[in-house]
Order: sequence, then structure tokens, then C-alpha cells
Amino acid sequence: MIPLEFIRPWFLLFALPLAAVVIYYYLHSLSDFPRRQRMVSLGTRLVVIVLLVLALSGLTLLRSTDELFVVFVTDQSLSVGEEAQAATQKFLHEAWDQKGHHRAAWLPFSKTIGRLQEDLPEEKQANDEEEKTTAEPSAEEKAAQEGTNLAAAIEAAAGHVPPGYVPRIVVLSDGNETGGDALAAAAQSDIAIDTIALPGRSDPEVQVSAVNVPAEIQEGAPFYVETVIHSNHEDEALIEIFRGDHKVVSEKKKLTAGENRLQFQQSIERDKLAVYTARISGLKEDTLLDNNSDSGLVYSSGKPRVLIIESDPSLIRDLVYALEDEGIQADTRPPQGMPDTLADLQNYECMIVSNVPATDLTGQQMRIARTYVQDLGGGFIMLGGEQSFGLGGYYKTVLEEILPVRSDFEKEKEKPSLGMVLVIDKSGSMNGDKIEMAKSAARAAAEILGRRDQVAVLAFDGSTFVISEMQTADNKARISSDIGRLDAGGGTNMYPAMEMAYQMLNTTPAKLKHVILLTDGVSQAGDFVGLAQTMASAKMTVSTVAIGDGSDTELLDSIARTGRGRHYVTNDPTQIPQIFAKETVTASKSAIDEQPFIPQVIRATHALADIDMDNAPFLLGYVMTRPKPTSEVILATEKGDPLLAWWRYGLGMTAAFTSDAKTRWAAEWMTWPGYGKFWTQVIRQTMRKGDARGIQVAVDRQGDIAHVAVDAVNEAGQFLNDATVEATIIQPGLKQEKQTLVQTAPGRYAMQFPTPRQGAYHLEISVKQGDNVVYRQSRGLMIGYSDELRIRPPNEELLQAVASTSGGKFAPSVEEVFRTTGQVTTRPTPLWPWLLGAAAFLLILDVALRRIDFSLFYPFNQVKAPANAA
Repeated sequence: MIPLEFIRPWFLLFALPLAAVVIYYYLHSLSDFPRRQRMVSLGTRLVVIVLLVLALSGLTLLRSTDELFVVFVTDQSLSVGEEAQAATQKFLHEAWDQKGHHRAAWLPFSKTIGRLQEDLPEEKQANDEEEKTTAEPSAEEKAAQEGTNLAAAIEAAAGHVPPGYVPRIVVLSDGNETGGDALAAAAQSDIAIDTIALPGRSDPEVQVSAVNVPAEIQEGAPFYVETVIHSNHEDEALIEIFRGDHKVVSEKKKLTAGENRLQFQQSIERDKLAVYTARISGLKEDTLLDNNSDSGLVYSSGKPRVLIIESDPSLIRDLVYALEDEGIQADTRPPQGMPDTLADLQNYECMIVSNVPATDLTGQQMRIARTYVQDLGGGFIMLGGEQSFGLGGYYKTVLEEILPVRSDFEKEKEKPSLGMVLVIDKSGSMNGDKIEMAKSAARAAAEILGRRDQVAVLAFDGSTFVISEMQTADNKARISSDIGRLDAGGGTNMYPAMEMAYQMLNTTPAKLKHVILLTDGVSQAGDFVGLAQTMASAKMTVSTVAIGDGSDTELLDSIARTGRGRHYVTNDPTQIPQIFAKETVTASKSAIDEQPFIPQVIRATHALADIDMDNAPFLLGYVMTRPKPTSEVILATEKGDPLLAWWRYGLGMTAAFTSDAKTRWAAEWMTWPGYGKFWTQVIRQTMRKGDARGIQVAVDRQGDIAHVAVDAVNEAGQFLNDATVEATIIQPGLKQEKQTLVQTAPGRYAMQFPTPRQGAYHLEISVKQGDNVVYRQSRGLMIGYSDELRIRPPNEELLQAVASTSGGKFAPSVEEVFRTTGQVTTRPTPLWPWLLGAAAFLLILDVALRRIDFSLFYPFNQVKAPANAA
């Protein structure tokens, strides 16, 4: 019996209805052809219908075959050296020579899967080898090679086997997988997998395999930094240990072939988080350099630490001494020392920014501070000063976002009105980010101004353009729309624009008049200093902003000095809005109130406990701000403006103290007995709360996956069950995610997360019962170079297990690969081409039967005529 099957059997149901239609038309046909011819035509049509229905129903012929389709999965990762690559090429060529009637293909893989290829011509391989020796791999290709995902390769190979063949997979690899689970993939596959172990790298190699440090130590307690170095030959190396950027160990050591474990005693006095990095250099022989360093993280528990960022650190020393007297360690840095990594900021429970303009900070530093507060529970306090809040240009910045007060204060009626002209370079060199940031800056400046203020926007290239006429700043929507018309193009002629700004302000009745001039190039000649003197004589001020090194900074500086304004130079276009905001607030002369006042307690709080605020001395000034809707105003000025306000932002807390903590406004406070206690309690209220008692956190990494286990007990030492354990994960690029740990045993909670990038991963773990956080702990994980670069012998044990689990063979010969084992499969042969061909032929025959009277040619017609005559 011929084995047949229908792929779409439901199409067979159409046969009878179609046949009935054909028979119906046959019975009602008016054709005068002979009956026999019409019967033959009917039969032909019925056969055509049957053939078409069979074709549509997918009639398939099934044949048994033992022909193999072998997929050779070849490891192309960096751990496979030239010797292994040559062995792979030799094996593939022998296989192609002996495959006979069987089919074969090879599938390269590493961290990613390559393209399946069936052809292996000698010339192509030779050309490929020549290209490999003459061309360096690209960065993308090198990154793809830094990994071995054997499981994904097995799954991809199984998916490439076409139907109708006996499948077989042959894996050629060193078996050192860095991602996936090859054994699980083999167990789930129903295809026999043969495995061949490739030799490991034979070229000389030395690597730093690990830097082992304790997860947490007590401050000042000694501990060991253990550096594990592997080498496949005897050598000598200079070993350097760094804590952060500071070198703490530098020693020369002889290395033996195999594992070398070296210990160096260290202690941490002030840091809360230390990154220890081990580096080796000065080797006689080494091939890969990327694996010559590795790092580890260690946390220290001790006194709380505060970081103070102050424009002039010497002015804040009294606050530092007061805090240290109360048991809080305080470090001071200038704005240039603002942390730009989370690892640096994690050393502190709270950060205080005192009188630092936003233009002195980068966007990255501000984002780091926000992440530190929002996702790691840190504390942040901004103190007042002539460079703080709105005066510092913080309007609409990342730091203003996390503060409990706004910088766009509402001006008092008795404050003088301001007329301001923004003069913006729109030459061709301003194209891109520069012109877009200039637009944002102009809009922000207009938003800050009050209803009684007036603003105009001019632009210049080779000519001068009025972008927005002088008008009240209350027309914010219209002004913003006008600014949107700015585009870049043309030359640079600044003088006519500056002269038009002077003429506009000369006819404006505002009491204060100010010009902000922005350019990134060198203007055509003009009497700029003379015009600036004229403007100064008319009680106008001029500030200038130079973007990049292409600007005429000397000219712009002289214009600003002559015009009694300020001069800024920036290479970062994103700082332009901060500069404009700072200039706008400074020019309005209404952000500072320097009349002495007594702080007023608005809301009682334990942070003010045991502090006699009723007898607190005068403060001599403050920066005017507005509280945000959900913030808590604790202290206010006598005019009702916020003095001390705080709120919770994410996991952390931020506070704003609009006066200062030094001699300008707090001179009388500094001699007040409650000065130190006030600041200590405010900082303790704001700073990160760390309570690790009763909780142990273990972080481990296997391949590209980090595993976190949390063991929690209550105060009685009993397992803490049914708690909500959450972890906030901050990746090296500040990308963040939150996960809830799953309880896996009494008091134990676990999770895992991928670690695709090198660098530090920070974890903030909280244990909640109900809505209350009972424990909190910070942990981290350093990801160094890829495991692909580690010195490891071939993992024959894994390859043998893969072969055994799948029913394959370990280390087969080429003959054994293509040897049939009696296993057969059915190969489907679709019959629809033949059926359609036959139907087409019969259709032509049917057309002929319906168009030609064949009775003229049939011999039986001659016999039939006499009978009719009779």
C-alpha cells in the first residue's frame, strides 16, 4: 500500500458539491455534440475537479529514508585558539569529503549564533583564512566572540534541520560555556548530539582570575584582599592593588604555572564602600591584556558620613567641626569633586550642596545624585547662598526635581521690574544640540520672569532677526512659540544685534535692564567695548556666554566686564539653560532677601527635639523659593517663605535650607549652642537609614547571571517569613530595575538578574512587614572582563554529559558521524505539482471536447449512418 497523507483534508469536502455543479450543467446543456463526446467531456471535468481538490488538500507521498542531515556546531569564541580552529577546519573538510549522499551544514557560534552554511569550498576557506590574517576583527565582532552560548547553538541547530532527514548534531567546542545551560538544552532535544572537545589555548597567558574581599567589614578592622592569578607558564609580574583611584599595594611576585593566591592586608577607615582593583603588568609573556585586572567591592559599617560640596570649602569648616563633635564624619570637596560614580557616592549617607552653581556641575553628576536618592535611599540637602536654588541656575534641572522647593519664586510687588533681551547666535555652527539648547534656555528664562517684567529675543547670523518683540513676560505661550522659529544657518555678525538690543532696552520703562549674549564663533568687527560702555552708562548690564573653543572668549569677557555682567565659557551645550536661568534670576535682583529674621516653627518634628528654637538667634538672609505641594515646611521666615523644608523622594529624602550655614547669613547661629545639634538632627533625619541587623545578603555570579540570597530573622532570632523583600538594581549605565525576591525556604528569599555589562552593580535591599521597612542593606557586585577570557581547560565532562544525555557519542570519528544506525524517517513528497500539471493537461483536452465536433473524425459515424437511413 502506497503511504499517502493529506495536509489539509478538509478541502476534500469540496469535491462532491463541485461534481454536482458540473453534472447539473451537463444535464442542462444545449450542446448538439454527440452524447459519447459529451460524456467524455463530463468525465474529463470530473477528473480535473478531483485533481484540483487533491492538490488543495495537500496530497503527499510518504517515503522512508535513512539519509542524514548533520549540523556541525563550531565554536568561534575567544577561548578557542588557533590550534583548535585548525582542528575544526580539518574535521569539517574531512566530513565534506566523506558525507556521500548525506547532507551536512556547519553553524558557527560564540556569544551569538552565526549563519548556517552548507557549502564549504576549498577556495572560500583559503580566502577566509587569508582575510583573518590580514584584517583585524571589528569591535562588534570581538564583543560577539567574548562569550560561549552552547545551549543556544544546540537549539538553533535543531531548528535548522529540514524535514525528511534523520537529524544529527555534532558540537566542536572546548565546552566552557559562559551563558545558557547546554545540558538542559541537550535533555530537551530529541536529536542525538555528538561532541568533540577542542584543545584549549596554548599561547602564553596570565590573568587575574578573582579579587576576593569580604562583603562587609567593621570600620578600621583589618581584612585581606586576596588576588587569584592564573598562569599557564612561569613568569614574573608587578602586582598593583588600587582602592578606588589610589594605589595601596605595589609588589613584584614570581608566578608559577597554575593558580597563584596572594593576600594583602587592608583596612578601611572612612569609606563606606571601597572598590579594590588588582592589576598585573611587566609580564614576560602574555597574549590577552583585557584579563589582566579584576575588582571586588567591600562595604564598611561605622560612623555615618556626610559629603559637603562647597564652592569655598574653607568657609564651611565650622559646620564640619560641629558635625564631628556630634559623631558624624564630614568630608568637604569643591564642585569639581562632586561624585560622578555611584561607587563614590555610596560612601556617604547624605550629601550637602552649599552655594554651588548648577553651571559647575555636569548632567551626569546631577543624575548620579538623583539615582543615589531615589533608588539607593541616600539623603540630599541644599543650603542657600548667592549661587544656590534659582540664583545658581537650578531651575528645571535634575537637582531641582528632587528638591522639596521650586526655584521659580514669585517676585514681590515692590521689587523692581526687569527688561531683558536675549541675543542668540544662529549661525551655521550652532546647528544641532546648540540651537536646541539655546531655545530651551530662552524659554526657561521667559518662564522665570514675573508679570511686570519684559523680554525680547533677537537672533543673528550675517543679519539680525527679531524672533520675539519686546513684550510682557506674562505672554509665555506666545514667546515660546516665537522662540520655536529659531533655526541655524549663515555667518556671524554680532554687533548689529547687540546695538538693536541696546535700542530696545533704551525705550523700555523697566527699572532693571539686562542683555544675555550667546555665541559659539568669532564675529565680524565692531565697536563692542564702546557699545558696552554706552549700555553701562544707560544702567544696562551685559552678560556673555561662549560655547566651545571657537568663540572669541577675550572679546566676550571684555564685553561682560565693561557691561558689568558676568562671562561664562562652556563646552557642554546642555549647560546653556542653566546659565540663562542663573542670569535671569541674578539680573532680577529679587531672589535674595537679606533682612534679618527669626526662624518660625511651622511644624513640630522630632528633628527639632531638645532644640530651643524660640531663642534661636537671627539669620541675616535667605534665598526665596516656593514649597512644592507635597513637601513639609518645618521652618519658615517671618514673611512666610520656606526656610527648612523636606520630603521623601523615592527611597531617599531631600531637604532645602534656604539660608546658609556659614558667616554670611548664619554668623550669629555659628555661636549659638544649638547650632551643632540642629544640623546633626536635620542630617540624621535626611540621611540614608541603614539597618542590617537580622539580615544577611549573599551575592554570587554564575556566567552572566547574578544570584542574590537574603536570610532574614526577627529580633528573637526566628525566621522572618511572609515578608516583602524588594531589591533595586542599578546597572553601570544607571539603568535601574526593581525586583521582588521570592521566598524559597524559612527566612530565605532569592532572585537572579542578568549582568550584561562590565562595571559596578549596586543593590538596595529592603525587607518590609506590612508597610514598614524593618531592615535595609546595600550590596554591590563588580563585573570585570568576560569569562571567555579566563584560562580554563576544555570542559570534557560537560561535553560527555551532553552526548550521553542526548544519545550521542563523545569524540566520534568522521566515519562514525555519517554512519547510519537503522533509524529511518519519512520524507514527504508533495504531489500538488504533478496533480496541477495533469489537471492543466486535462483542462486543455476538455476545452477541445467542448469546442470541436469529433464525430466528423470518428469511424463509428460511418456505421451509424445506414442504420439511421433504415
